[in-house]
Amino acid sequence: MKINGVKGMNDVLPADVARWHEMESVAREVFALYGYREVRTPAVEHAALFARGVGEATDIVNKEMYVFEDKGEELLALRPEGTAGTVRAFIEHGAFVEGPQKWFYMGPMFRRERPQKGRYRQFHQIGCEAFGVAEPYLDAEQIALLADYFARLGVTAELKLNSVGDAQCRPAYLADLKAYLVANQGALCADCKDRIERNPLRVLDCKVESCQPVLEQAPQLLERLCEPCRTHFDQVKAGLDALGVAYRVEPRLVRGLDYYVRTAYEFTSDALGSQSAVAGGGRYDRLVETLGGPPTPGIGFALGEERLSMILEKVGRAMPERRPAVFFVSADATGALEALRLAAGLRRAGIACELDPRGGKLKAQFKQAERVGARWAVVLGGNEVATGQAKLKDLQTREETPVALSELAARVSG
Repeated sequence: MKINGVKGMNDVLPADVARWHEMESVAREVFALYGYREVRTPAVEHAALFARGVGEATDIVNKEMYVFEDKGEELLALRPEGTAGTVRAFIEHGAFVEGPQKWFYMGPMFRRERPQKGRYRQFHQIGCEAFGVAEPYLDAEQIALLADYFARLGVTAELKLNSVGDAQCRPAYLADLKAYLVANQGALCADCKDRIERNPLRVLDCKVESCQPVLEQAPQLLERLCEPCRTHFDQVKAGLDALGVAYRVEPRLVRGLDYYVRTAYEFTSDALGSQSAVAGGGRYDRLVETLGGPPTPGIGFALGEERLSMILEKVGRAMPERRPAVFFVSADATGALEALRLAAGLRRAGIACELDPRGGKLKAQFKQAERVGARWAVVLGGNEVATGQAKLKDLQTREETPVALSELAARVSG
């Protein structure tokens, strides 16, 4: 009986990995231009980190997090997102003493959600976190970074922008919002009713069609911002205008995590048939302090690699893929042994090559050479080894010429 993979945890096969390499290599290039350095944190953290950092009232902690007790009776969790672990590392290693920091990460995250297109139980994120700067122009710069990244990949995405206020203006707004939702809960779906007490802001993010008439008339936080939050939001917009980054203010945009304050944003794309988020982030000025560090402002985002990969496939972006320059076709055992030796020399010279140790019919080997995308085929047998001369076939032009084995590297390296 075969054992299949775990539901919602997918394999990325070689045919698709080229897109992942492209997403990640372009991310490293763009992020370096903005001064971000890579950090790698464990996939397993203390469950309390997410309960305190992400918020016990969130769906992520309440319903979706994979939690288990290890043999030491510690309650651990597979990370459902990347920010809390990055902040934990920032605090634990005292990085705050070095002044402002810009970090980025890549890796798998885990949530026990209902698997569907673009949403899986193991998924991969690329994210950036900037610590130590509260000024709004950093918000604009980080958003511009993400816009640059999408442009480099050839992805068209719309930026939606909002402010979710802070501890000064949000409590009064939440009280009004909760009262409005309670008064209209008869027209809301079951999930929205459940969130009214636990996390009323998340009700605004509901996509259920029957809820929309109520949500469209809900109080808006943008109209209730305190003066510092209003000024901050205006300066973020001014920064984006200066950088030439187009945006649309979306008053109902909220983030699903409790730690966000002030700036909240999302990039969405309709490449998959509907407006779906491919990246989102915001400011979290109290998260470092909440997790035991000194008061330190921060802002960050994460993007989903699976969803972005689907978009790149949909738009037909050509992916760079390294194919072998040479395929050795062995006519006999002597040729196969010489192919093994020559291949080692070419690889030391940085020339990719392949051979089939099984040998077999020449026609089948030529077909394999074309299947792997080789540019050249070198035919080797006992006679070729004895004379030091082989047949070199250009698999694009079909032209066949003799080549001295001692000159093979020079002939195929152009």
